[in-house]
Amino acid sequence: MEITSDKLLLFKSHECSQGLSEEAMKEISDAAELVRCDSGEYVHRANERTQFVYLVVHGRLRQSLVDLHGHELLHRFLTRGTQFGVLSAAQAEPIPVNVIAQEPSALLRFEFEQARTLTRKHGTFGLNITKLLANMVRETLLPAGPRKKAALVAVFHESPASRPLTPRLIGRLLELGESPRVLSDDPKWEATDEVPFRPLIEDGRPLSREDVRRQINVWSDSQRVFMDVDASLDPINAAMLAEFSDQVFWCTDDEHWESTVYRLKSVEARAPGWRDKINVVWCLDDGQRVSPLAPELEDLAARDFKVSFSTSPGSQEPALSNGFERVIHQLRGVRVGVALGGGAARGMAHLGVLKALEQSGIVVDMIAGTSAGAMAGTIYASGMGADYSIERFVADLTPGWLFKSIPGGSYWYLLYKYRTGQFDPMLRKYLGDAHLEQLPIPLHSITVDLVSGKPVVRDQGDAVHSILDSINLPVLSTPNCREGQALVDGGLVNNIPADVLVSRGCNFVIAVSVTAKMEQEFAGNRPDTPQSQMRSPWTLQTVMRGFLVQSANMNSIGEQPADIVIQPDVTAFDLSEFSRTDEIAAVGEAAAKQEIPKIGELLRQLDKNVFADAGKNLT
Repeated sequence: MEITSDKLLLFKSHECSQGLSEEAMKEISDAAELVRCDSGEYVHRANERTQFVYLVVHGRLRQSLVDLHGHELLHRFLTRGTQFGVLSAAQAEPIPVNVIAQEPSALLRFEFEQARTLTRKHGTFGLNITKLLANMVRETLLPAGPRKKAALVAVFHESPASRPLTPRLIGRLLELGESPRVLSDDPKWEATDEVPFRPLIEDGRPLSREDVRRQINVWSDSQRVFMDVDASLDPINAAMLAEFSDQVFWCTDDEHWESTVYRLKSVEARAPGWRDKINVVWCLDDGQRVSPLAPELEDLAARDFKVSFSTSPGSQEPALSNGFERVIHQLRGVRVGVALGGGAARGMAHLGVLKALEQSGIVVDMIAGTSAGAMAGTIYASGMGADYSIERFVADLTPGWLFKSIPGGSYWYLLYKYRTGQFDPMLRKYLGDAHLEQLPIPLHSITVDLVSGKPVVRDQGDAVHSILDSINLPVLSTPNCREGQALVDGGLVNNIPADVLVSRGCNFVIAVSVTAKMEQEFAGNRPDTPQSQMRSPWTLQTVMRGFLVQSANMNSIGEQPADIVIQPDVTAFDLSEFSRTDEIAAVGEAAAKQEIPKIGELLRQLDKNVFADAGKNLT
């Protein structure tokens, strides 16, 4: 650990300094030892005692609970503004916890007895530490709650075309009541009363590390500091800005993404742990539906966003135009997910639900879908508007005259579509060869592998294949066998994958169940049908009904962590009636509109400013 300086400035950037006088802050910072850790360096080793209290003032550390064999049981990250050691030092016993720097980090270290003396003398300091402990407990017990907002944000631009992103983000944050500050190498920036600014290049020379750090600390009263730079910045200075940042947004496009790979590799070579805070922002041209396929970036960035600076075609506009708001959600620590359950043709109600959410101003950050939910969700996530999707499903899945003329024709039509491979070309008309990771909205599809007997959650790979695997009902079709797996309908194990969204970081989840309400009728038979009038169902009817019953009984498993469940009553529609998609979607839209005021109210508990108008302007 390397001793550094500027303890007072760094302490001022920590949440424990809030409400303290200048004299108190100086006394507390003078009492601390300032230490700097390189990536991979231990702050504390498991099963050792600690006599210190640490305040994290820079960087990020991984805190892991381990078992007797040293295996990690669970972990959390310590970032700027957090603490470690208060409880463990008070216990005066060894604890099974490792704390390791994930990136270059700085900490203020106090001897425990010294910290106790300071908290008794300065009650506000003690209260601030208590709040940190309370936040730690809340995050442990309520992991889906609001996340800490990124206070230091670096935005790198591969080309001038993406420069409007930062001003637009700042404009939105001003609307939300924030007071952002800007450090930038762009000569077009000018300071205003609302947004103070300092150039990163003065007198032809870039600001030094100490200058940047001092300026950040001078602005410590701000909720957000943006560092807005050209991506061609030399690797040392680029790594410095990445090191200082809580979140990094690297803007690229189909012309420059290979340069992004090269630059990110150079930056992350200095601290491999930075991947978790790096986001790629794909800037899409007018009419561009999906981002380029760039698997190399998957290993370098934890997530990506797709935005457009131009007007997109009507069928694509919501997904791309909402890309900016998804970036805002990331900055505010919000991630809204929608889990769409299976239910054959009744799953087309999901399109109506998504349409109602969109009209109410509720931007969806992530979708997970099973079976029909995967099909509706993937189509929507690709950028196709709900109305257009509904129109195309009606056109593509209405049986011809031959099937209409025979009993149970709609079932035989589905069997024909499955057995002759008709779903693949039908879906490729709209999705082409796009992969899930290229879609404007992140999408997870659920299927089951009969080889391993386990569910498979897809967020990468061919989008059409992910749909085909998730809707692949046994008996109607044979398993899709590829790469050591035999894949069938995901409804076998997880019909409403809200749990998948929570595991992917969503802290507000809307589940949609089209099987919660099930009619007490099958093949014309009702509970009060006399024995002499009972009818024998067709095999296909039995298969479809069997999956419906199973799905209804499986719903509680996946939907349990959802914050709210929308349950459209689609019992009036047969499981095979995809030709009535427009009517089914209308039922889903109506059901969602009834719940949207409640959804808006719950979202305002998560972030009252971002969702101030959510659900209030629904027509």
